[in-house]
Amino acid sequence: MSDTASLSAADEAEFRERCRAFLQQHATGISRESRGEDRGAGMMAAAKKFQGALAEAGLAGMVYDKEYGGAGLTRAHERIWREEYANFPDMTSELTISHGMCLPVLNQFGTHEQKKAFLADNIAARTVWCQMFSEPGAGSDVASLQTKAELDGDEWVLNGQKVWTTLAHLSDYGVVIARTNPDAPKHAGISMFIMKMDAPGVEIRPIHQIDGGKHFNEIFLTDMRIPKDWLLGELNNGWNQATAMLMYERVAIGTGSTSGVTHTSADGLIAEAKRRGVIGDPTIRQALMHLYSEETTKSLVAMRTRAELKAGKAPGPGGSLGKLHGAKISRLMRSILGDLFGPDLIANQKGDKAEQWGRTLLTSFSSNIAGGTDEIQKNIIGDRVLGLPREPMVDKDVPFRELRVGTQKG
Repeated sequence: MSDTASLSAADEAEFRERCRAFLQQHATGISRESRGEDRGAGMMAAAKKFQGALAEAGLAGMVYDKEYGGAGLTRAHERIWREEYANFPDMTSELTISHGMCLPVLNQFGTHEQKKAFLADNIAARTVWCQMFSEPGAGSDVASLQTKAELDGDEWVLNGQKVWTTLAHLSDYGVVIARTNPDAPKHAGISMFIMKMDAPGVEIRPIHQIDGGKHFNEIFLTDMRIPKDWLLGELNNGWNQATAMLMYERVAIGTGSTSGVTHTSADGLIAEAKRRGVIGDPTIRQALMHLYSEETTKSLVAMRTRAELKAGKAPGPGGSLGKLHGAKISRLMRSILGDLFGPDLIANQKGDKAEQWGRTLLTSFSSNIAGGTDEIQKNIIGDRVLGLPREPMVDKDVPFRELRVGTQKG
């Protein structure tokens, strides 16, 4: 990534105007029809079109090296972009995993050859990437994963199952972790790989969600082969790399794609309260103010996280603060929606305001799980931020093949 040099006032003003002009032309919003599609194809198409235009304008991959398809600019440029983007509709929410998680991991751990092969297309959204960590028997305890990778000549052969893989059906590539040494303790025998989502032996099945969507998937890998040099990072060091990727994930979820102080949910619900004539209700006003304050606080935490990144620091456990805060905001929002709309959240006409907010309410439940449950975030904050004693680990030094996890009998 590029340096952290600051900009002169003139350069900053010129770049800000450049960003604003681009956004005025291209950040036109995503149609209601696209947002309502149960598999997200319309939103993904809009995101790819926007990102492609961004790449043509020399603004994509702001701080990534030009050698790998980035803009080669500074964190100061990125800050200005985020500040301006906050004033426009978010066009790239479907690229959060591809750009917020997979891209920085490829950049941090990939070889020069891997970065030359994959980064430019990822940055411009000519290809989309997904993340494959969780399994039916390895959710919060991802290190208990059973998907295995075995070297056969010049190829790795993967067998196993992944679950809760967001947008796998619209992705071209994925970052997957698999067990490469079952004789090592569970955290020590894992490796990370690049894989192609349409390769032989890959089956993607949709998961039907409570909000009517099917953005999540379960994936079955049966003798799926990938080149030997698609090992990402060091052999059997995949857990440390996965931890880094989860840190990027929590930063992406906790800070979003904009900068500065924002309170989007509160603004929308305040407008709804006015429209429905209940803005004067003291209980509703108090709840809205609570939500507004929490979103403001989350923005300030995100700004601190971004400042650390600008200073050249890799994401740390503090990213869990923003992630946990977002989950708290979702709970507050659900309560306010119930007070504002009541039965209209369920008994409504397709396409009206109540139906849209009802979908938002149902979708919001995933915020307490996606990217690590609230309990996991609290453990990370307690252990790695506050320095509290860790919970005892009885399986720390036990070879994985001896553990009774998943379908293993021990």
